Formats: sequence, structure tokens, C-alpha cells
Amino acid sequence: MSNMTKEDNDSTTLPTDVNRANDCSTDDGEDAEEKARLICQVLELQNTLDDLSLRVDKVKEENLKLKSENQVLGQYIENLMSASSMFQSTSPKNKKKSGGKGKKSDK
Repeated sequence: MSNMTKEDNDSTTLPTDVNRANDCSTDDGEDAEEKARLICQVLELQNTLDDLSLRVDKVKEENLKLKSENQVLGQYIENLMSASSMFQSTSPKNKKKSGGKGKKSDK
């Protein structure tokens, strides 16, 4: 009877193991496909991140360039305004200095 039990155990175990092996191979195939899909997704996201980083760097450089140009233009406009007699009398800096002192000394 112990021989039958051993054979019964072997025969029942074998098909179950075979079924598990078949299930595992199907799962492995699905897992491999899922891994490949995820790897492709990660690589695509890395490329997108690299592209965005390059774009951010270019925008930062352009921003610095434009700030510098704005400073130069602002200085140029200030120089033109200070050189022109028409703008000198209405300049807020000159008006505050001369207007404020003149009123105090008049009183």
C-alpha cells in the first residue's frame, strides 16, 4: 500500500508540476512582454526628459541674453533722455530734487 501511495503521489504531483511549468512559461512570457514594454516606456521618458532639459537650458540662455539686451537698451534710453532738454525738465529724478527743495526754501 505504501508503494501505491508513493506512485499515486508521484503521478498526481507530476501533472501538477507540469501544469505549473506551463503556467510559469505563460507568466514568464507575459512578464517578459511587460518588462519590455516598461523598458521602452522608461527609455522614451528618459529621451523626453533629456529633450526638455536641453530646451530649458536654451530658454535660460535666451533669457539671460534678453535681460542683458534690456539693460543696454534701458541705459541707452536713459542717456538719450538725459541728453535731451525736453526730458530733463520732466525727469522724475530732477523734478523731485529741484521741486522739493524749491518749495521748502520758499516757505
